[in-house]
Amino acid sequence: MMQSLSAGWKLLRAIAHMLSGWWTIRMRFPRMSQAERESRVQQWAERMLNLMGIRLTVLGRPPAHGPMLVVCNHLSWLDILAIHAARHVRFVSKAGVGHWPVIGTLSTGAGTLYIERERRRDAVRVVHHMTEALRAGDVIAVFPEGTTGDGHGLLPFHANLLQAAISSGAPVQPTALRFADAASGETSFAPRYVGDDSLLTSLWSTLKAPPLLAIVRFGEAQPSLGRDRRAWAKSLHADIQALRRELK
Repeated sequence: MMQSLSAGWKLLRAIAHMLSGWWTIRMRFPRMSQAERESRVQQWAERMLNLMGIRLTVLGRPPAHGPMLVVCNHLSWLDILAIHAARHVRFVSKAGVGHWPVIGTLSTGAGTLYIERERRRDAVRVVHHMTEALRAGDVIAVFPEGTTGDGHGLLPFHANLLQAAISSGAPVQPTALRFADAASGETSFAPRYVGDDSLLTSLWSTLKAPPLLAIVRFGEAQPSLGRDRRAWAKSLHADIQALRRELK
């Protein structure tokens, strides 16, 4: 009973914080500079993690500036909050997220680029926009697995979106994520969001869990000059596997 009451209180505070973020984007973002918006998104994500009982640990160096393409393993909806709290980035996300009530406004306000995953040719359009954004000096993050994994291993990487880094000449920074029990340090699967898991089920499981750690490990940036995207995807897969092992 106490566990459920605590989770319910966290949920109410998280909803209030989410609505506050929605109001800020709708009412205040139009008057802010890009740098102010990015700082506000990062602060908002840090606060949201705190409200949910999650402590952030950042290892390695987040990108100080763009252009940079951050490539990371994908575990949960919580990944986005953890990375945003470590460093503001522009995510590439499935187009449906942009139409979700409130969350769509938050996602779009944070600079998300959307892709229609069901349309294979849409990747070409997204790569074009990513290339332009990288040339303009943005930091973009992608999950090359294309979907969330179970946390035990990595799914194969899709290479298409790496073309944006190659075309723009932007470096790529491999990054690894893990969620852990704050007391024991053991991997926590409470935030899992895979297969038939629903967002609400995953959220409630996360809120009911003991205090968690969100561990983000940034690796060394890699130049894109002369890369073949398919070979690079395989190499990055191995690099992120190695980074994941460092988190255990």
